[in-house]
Amino acid sequence: MFECLDLRGVRCPLNWAKARVRLEQLPAGAILELLLDDPKAVRDIPQAAESAGFVVVGVEANAEISRIVLQK
Repeated sequence: MFECLDLRGVRCPLNWAKARVRLEQLPAGAILELLLDDPKAVRDIPQAAESAGFVVVGVEANAEISRIVLQK
């Protein structure tokens, strides 16, 4: 299962809170792609996700929109 969650315009730490709620609703092994425009998210969300037991599949930082892919 693959889902995309658009969190552009949502700032830390609220973007991680929304991502975590969505991850917890997904079945095991599901992939969640996050679209973000908060520069802090690229640093903070992967750390928070790993601490919570999720797998960081990839991080693509961009000046305008960043992409973080997580697996439950």
